[in-house]
Order: sequence, then C-alpha cells, then structure tokens
Amino acid sequence: MEQVNTFGNYLKAKFGCRVYKVGINISGFTCPNIDGTVAKGGCTFCENDSFSASTGETQELKGFYLNLESKTNPNLDKQLAQLEMQFNAISKRQRQEYGAKKFLAYFQSFTNTYAPFETLKALYDRALSFDDVVGLSIGTRSDSITEETLDYLAELAKDKEIWIEFGIQSVYDETLQKINRGHDSANVKEWILKAKNRGLNVCGHLIFGLPDETKEMMLRTAKEAYSWGIDSVKYHPLYVVKKTALANDFIKGKFTPITEDEYLDVLVEAIKMKPKGMSVQRVTAGIDDNSLLSPEWCRDKNSQIRKINMALKSLGVKY
Repeated sequence: MEQVNTFGNYLKAKFGCRVYKVGINISGFTCPNIDGTVAKGGCTFCENDSFSASTGETQELKGFYLNLESKTNPNLDKQLAQLEMQFNAISKRQRQEYGAKKFLAYFQSFTNTYAPFETLKALYDRALSFDDVVGLSIGTRSDSITEETLDYLAELAKDKEIWIEFGIQSVYDETLQKINRGHDSANVKEWILKAKNRGLNVCGHLIFGLPDETKEMMLRTAKEAYSWGIDSVKYHPLYVVKKTALANDFIKGKFTPITEDEYLDVLVEAIKMKPKGMSVQRVTAGIDDNSLLSPEWCRDKNSQIRKINMALKSLGVKY
C-alpha cells in the first residue's frame, strides 16, 4: 500500500528528523473581512475564536488590532513576548510527546500578513531565531499581503523553509459571495502565482461542501488549484459551529452540510487527480465540543481517518 505524500513525510525526508509545526496566535492580528475593510462579519462559517491556536500560554491584548495601513504598533514588544512564550511551551510538549527535533513556526490564527511590514519582519525574524526552528508557515488571505512582504519572504527562503498558506476555498465567485469571502477567485490565483514566481512554497486550503456546490464544482476547484502550482494542500469539510451566519442558515433549513459519504467520495477523487509530488497537510477537519451544530460525523477525527483510509484503498494508497 503506497503512502500519500504527507507534509510530515516531506519534512522528514528533507531534514532527516521529525519536524513539527508550532501553532502561534498573536494578538492584534485580524482579517479585512472582519474589520470592515472588504466586508463585515467575516466568512459565514467563521466563528472568530474557533481558528485560534490552542495555546493558553498568553492573554489577549484586548481592543488592539492591526492592518496594512497601521502606522505604529505600540504592542510589538508584547507580541514578541507572546510569540516566545507560546513557542517555548508548545515546542516543549511536542518534543516530549512526539519526539519532535525541528520546528516550523506556524503563524496560524487569522491573517498573519495583515500588519505593517516592520511588525511582520520583527515577528518572523524572532521566530527564526529560536532553537531548532528551520522555517515558517504563514496563514493568510490573498487580499492581505504585499509585494514587500513577498520579497522579504523570498529572501528568507534562500536559507529557510518558508511556506505561505492561502485560503482558496472555491474557484467559483458565486460561492465566494455566498460565504461573504470579500475577494474573488482571480485575486487568489494572482497572489499564489506571485508567490510561486518568487520561489516560495504555497499550501492551498480547499473546502468541500460549500453552499450549493456540486461534486463537479468541488473537483474543478481542486483541479484549478493544482494547476496554479501549489506545493501542498489541505482539504476541509464545511461544518457548522454556533455564533456564525452559517449556523443561522442551518437552523432555518437553508443549508445542508455535506454527508460523510459525499465527502469521502469527493476527497478520494481530489487526491486521485492530485499531482504526485504535491504533499497533503490535512484530509479532514472538525471539532468535538458543544459549539458544533452539524454534521455529527465531524466530531470524531479518528473515525474519519479510518474511513478515509478505507476509501483510499481503491487507489492503493493510505494516509
């Protein structure tokens, strides 16, 4: 049985040891789709706290938010302290529990290029200075990054493992409008190509089960994303959590989540058409607490992985 080219295997082959991503949540980072720059309220499926790294090591700087136009950052020292505290605590656990030897600092929560360049440079440089950090992975949106930041990351990439993670979600503009994304598919393609033209590694996030999308639409999104030259992919099913616009639609009967069988079907097809060298960072997602409204199958990740591997047998591969 052939192994799907996972991101962990890619990193182990490159660095010769276990390399783990350390999820970082820095106060002051938000999103142009939340602060009103391009839209209000965020994506319909987004409950703001649900995308925070589970750290518990630092306290939020309440009422403090940055954007691309911010002229000053009075809390940079506090952000740097947050970064160091979170990295030290999480990497220590990963060393003890999983035998991690090297790390990528993963700027995970919200939009991690949506701040003045000087702030970004200070945070990225500090993260790269920590012991055994071999690179960065930076989660962002295509409408929230600048040429200056890309140029700087390209310089870092000459010596470090640098990744940018873009939320693609769908290549259908009508879908992006339905989920209140705040930009179109052309914008995502433009900035992915800009990153690739600078030699940067790109991970694309795809969501299956978005409102009114068919299997054919989901697979076209995957095919288009692959054609843009992304190096790695994360597949997510769309699930419904409380305190979101999507939850309101679900309660009113206006949205029906993707079934597990439907998700397995489209996931297997998407992996089947994936370029062989492209790594996979995630094959599913979910949450097991009282914030989840639907679907119930998204509660048990272990069960999901077992069923995904059963479905992948048809391709002669396992995850």
